Amino acid sequence: MATPTVFDEIFARFTPDRLLRDERATGEGVAVAIVDSGVERAVLEEKFRAAGAAILPIEGAIFHPDKPGPLPYTGHQSSPHGTTVADIILTIAPRVKLYSADVFGPAGTCEVETVIAAIRHAIDVWKVKVLNLSLGVPEHKLQQLPRRQALLRAIEEAYFRDVLVFAAAHNEHPLTRSYPAAFAPSLISVDKGLFDDPLRFVYRLRDQIEFREHGKGYLGPFAREPATSWATPDLAGIAARILSLKPDLKPFEIKTILYWLSRAGENGKGTGEP
Repeated sequence: MATPTVFDEIFARFTPDRLLRDERATGEGVAVAIVDSGVERAVLEEKFRAAGAAILPIEGAIFHPDKPGPLPYTGHQSSPHGTTVADIILTIAPRVKLYSADVFGPAGTCEVETVIAAIRHAIDVWKVKVLNLSLGVPEHKLQQLPRRQALLRAIEEAYFRDVLVFAAAHNEHPLTRSYPAAFAPSLISVDKGLFDDPLRFVYRLRDQIEFREHGKGYLGPFAREPATSWATPDLAGIAARILSLKPDLKPFEIKTILYWLSRAGENGKGTGEP
């Protein structure tokens, strides 16, 4: 029998249960931005207070394509989508500091430039460590090269400033490409799956999308329908748990750790198939 290497020793100790179920892995000290349709603050405060787990105050801003700067966040959502996303992150990592970037507004539509403005604000003003994008820009909206390059530059800037970006694949993946998830090397791209445990996930590289995570939520009218929108914050919450144990990890280190944890958990329950 071959003598174990140092990697064998590391992997033997580096297990999902040992890391993710550490009682200190709560998301404490980690700021997370949700670029979405806003968050209904009072609903989440009441839910977690009733469960005996009061959350930190949620802050945010509202972004409009025709405004020079963001408008004040009043604690309300434009639609339930963002609140479901926030609830998933708080369920996984209840001590994170959440920021809501509402990029849809009452019209329910969003332009690429608005998403870029929200990303830059989250990095520059809120100083977040994790950025969740449970949204996708269809490829036809990025046919103009300057638009595509501007979105890519924003994602790359986040990467080089140690901000971990999670982006949802299109729900019909791989039939339809969606951005920024297709910019996979500088972010963590997420497809939907089904697992018996929301702390389980797998690395399944398929058409530039790398991870597959539990794709169901807990709060909201469509939360129980499998969707990449729910899988993405689940994995973002897991990353926040890891960062609360070691806050100085860089994005490529977190991606490596998630890959290793996926390999270590391959023999667990749940195939990840949606």
